[in-house]
Amino acid sequence: MARAGAAEGYWLRADRQSGGRGRLGRSWSSPPGNLYASTLIRLRQSDPAAASLAFVAGLAVHELLLPLAGSRNLSLKWPNDLLLDGTKCVGILLEREGDVVVLGIGINLASAPDIPGRATTAFAHGDIPPIDPAALMPDLASRFAAALGRWRLAGLPPILSDWQARAHPLGTNLSVSLGLEEKVGGRFAGLAADGALMLEQDDGSVREIRAADVEIVRERS
Repeated sequence: MARAGAAEGYWLRADRQSGGRGRLGRSWSSPPGNLYASTLIRLRQSDPAAASLAFVAGLAVHELLLPLAGSRNLSLKWPNDLLLDGTKCVGILLEREGDVVVLGIGINLASAPDIPGRATTAFAHGDIPPIDPAALMPDLASRFAAALGRWRLAGLPPILSDWQARAHPLGTNLSVSLGLEEKVGGRFAGLAADGALMLEQDDGSVREIRAADVEIVRERS
């Protein structure tokens, strides 16, 4: 649709995906009842770096879901996840072709997939019923359009500041996988000016990470 000239701001929602995929081409479980939606952004020459749209999307989704979290803690995790009480509940994917970015968002409303080695959760639990995905779409589209406008008008710094205020605290212990063989640990030291993750290591040095899988390290009881 983007190749055919679909306008920025168009949203497409699926009840279920037969070929959904996650970051780095991973398979993406898509049972009914969750929200699976994509939109497209047509980049302008004056726009900040396209990769920073992950922060724009994260903010819009956090604003959308915060009232639904109740007493549970909803936070952002670099580069493109949302956590509910520290457990993944949302994934965000950006794919670019030319001057078009397709943004995909998956929200575990009714159920959470089983992912080996990774804890996931859904908003529906106990006596809290599932939320209708279609009912969230107007608010999601509105909040994303507003965040996109701020990104274009005010630039990246206020977006990153707002994102960091909604993320896990400074000093959080992180495990960062840079590839199949390289894994480093450290503490969250905030975001660089371009949105890179700043990782404080044991020797006090700070390493800037621009592409990686990041997990929060839980303290053992």
